[in-house]
Amino acid sequence: MDKRKPTFSEALTPLTAMLLLLGIGYGKFGLPIQALLIVAAFIAALVALRLGYTWDDMIGGISERISSSLGSLFVMVCVGGMIASWMVSGTIPLLIYYGIKIIDPHYLYVTAFFVTAIISTFTGTSFGSAGTAGVAIMGVAIALGLPIDITAGAVLSGAVFGDKLSPLSDTTILAPIAAGTTLYKHIRHMVYTTGAASICCIIVYTLLGMNISVETVAQPEQVATMLGTLESLYNLSPVLLIPPILVFVGAYSKKPTIPMLLLSSVVAIVLGICLQGFTLKVALNAFVKGFNVSMLPTVAAGAQSTKVINTLLNRGGLMGMMGTVLLVFCAFAFAGIFSKIGCIEVILGKVKDSITSVGNLVAATVGSTLFMSIVTGSSYLAILIPGEMFQPLFKKFHLAPENLSRTLEDAGTCAVPIVPWSVAGTYMAATLGVPTLSYLPWAVLCYGSMIFALFFGYTGLFIKKE
Repeated sequence: MDKRKPTFSEALTPLTAMLLLLGIGYGKFGLPIQALLIVAAFIAALVALRLGYTWDDMIGGISERISSSLGSLFVMVCVGGMIASWMVSGTIPLLIYYGIKIIDPHYLYVTAFFVTAIISTFTGTSFGSAGTAGVAIMGVAIALGLPIDITAGAVLSGAVFGDKLSPLSDTTILAPIAAGTTLYKHIRHMVYTTGAASICCIIVYTLLGMNISVETVAQPEQVATMLGTLESLYNLSPVLLIPPILVFVGAYSKKPTIPMLLLSSVVAIVLGICLQGFTLKVALNAFVKGFNVSMLPTVAAGAQSTKVINTLLNRGGLMGMMGTVLLVFCAFAFAGIFSKIGCIEVILGKVKDSITSVGNLVAATVGSTLFMSIVTGSSYLAILIPGEMFQPLFKKFHLAPENLSRTLEDAGTCAVPIVPWSVAGTYMAATLGVPTLSYLPWAVLCYGSMIFALFFGYTGLFIKKE
């Protein structure tokens, strides 16, 4: 049977099925998202068979999607191991300890935004920012009794800030290539939407912090108890800052990510053995299976932990990321088949035909990039494919290419972390310990950038002509 191109209704069928399955099954009834994605992939496979595609063709599409994201998946797994090793060394407990002592609860959200924004800008990675400072800030929020969903949203917003504006970021480098402009023209033009969204973040997080009630915050005696417990469990020393310094220096100097994460983990394990009294076997078990407070030598010697401390510290490990990797694989089963049979081209082609103004062009670019983020779960594909498709239209309307590159990042880089089955969304949920849909309303920068992209598109503000 000869292969043919899907009609518009055939292209929409798998997408509609996936959205209904996830919206009703996951959103309303809380069914496992992995199973729902497999059902959506099965529906996409039925459409593929109708179009003349074989099972080998479909497997090829799935394999292409998985192989394109293997680097990010390896980073994700390594970060899981690194978090556990930093628990072994006492690095994260040290950061939590001083965070509790230094940060005013009323300014925690805005502090979370600023700290992760600075780190992600200097390192160019939202993963690294959320997996290091982000984890420590989440620990401070738990210790102080503050809502972790708002804190996670602030951490994510700051992490995405640097991922958008840092010249070291993959997506910041990729967007101008896809749009046909230069890196620094792209960054300068992106300051308008990202800057406006960041001002909104500062206002929102400050107001939320100012409205924290006294009853919400942990009482001074509770805080003192937590600090005392951390002191009894760990030997807290400034030397424990070496592992994160290694990661930040490696990222800033553009060293390969995975070797630097593993090097940081090795140093942290050595520190855990030397300063905290772990045996090599216990430290490596924590690295692989995840850290648990019961592993601490001080606990074995009689030191007492608390439920809050256990919540703070019991996390990480290579195995801890396996559920996240499985979710990504299930998402790629759908995305691989859906893209292989040409559904993406048909739907985006239909969108292109309806563009009659600059505002509609920007809106179509945002919508198409969002569509790619939801379907593929990949920020790279969400930037590359719409970039190639809309570049001629931006030229037709005599717009500078940095308008396109900015819009691609406003929607692509910002949308993927709030898609529950994307690589970034699953990573953030697993690392911060908050479901994607819970932190989504508080990820102000993510949807704020898209709103300002649309606003500038329809008003003509900060739209640069050729």
